[in-house]
Amino acid sequence: MDSPDDFSQLLVEIRACRLCDADLPLGPRPVLRASESARILIAGQAPGTKVHESGVPFDDPSGDRLRGWLQIDRDTFYDDSRIAIVPMGFCYPGRLPRGGDCPPRPECAQTWHARLLPALRSVELVVLVGSYAHAYHLGRRRKRTLTETVRAWHEYGPRHLPLPHPSWRTNAWQKRNPWFDDDVLPELRRRVAALL
Repeated sequence: MDSPDDFSQLLVEIRACRLCDADLPLGPRPVLRASESARILIAGQAPGTKVHESGVPFDDPSGDRLRGWLQIDRDTFYDDSRIAIVPMGFCYPGRLPRGGDCPPRPECAQTWHARLLPALRSVELVVLVGSYAHAYHLGRRRKRTLTETVRAWHEYGPRHLPLPHPSWRTNAWQKRNPWFDDDVLPELRRRVAALL
């Protein structure tokens, strides 16, 4: 991006995107937050129904848990001059027949990420939330499973730090993997605090 106006125009284009209109059960409503000055990027998966309704990323219990992991309040989390929130899919993708949300639609990354992510020049830490963000941002460097990838967090620094998705389903995972609370969360909090 050559100017702030170019960056603002890109956000306008993303928020007006209708590429997946026919495939989205609730219709398109791209949800993201970004600023060229943000030093932290939260790379999530895709909005759920509550976020689709509000238009605010992580405006749900998973967002409460993520903010707890980061040890930051809502005002800091939603200060897009400091933290960008760019999910793999910008719109709610629908539900799977067996429960849970569908994967993020691939069109967002294919169409927008190659333009948006390089424009976030101030980002020093990318917090990778969930396996879809791991796959996109780490590529072949990610491990065979989400657990192995998160456990190998030190291999991806200082730029990337992989996390599980902070949904209620993570409760049992966190209990089975106490190293996450002991090792990963303190490092996450240290790095976030340093950048804020």
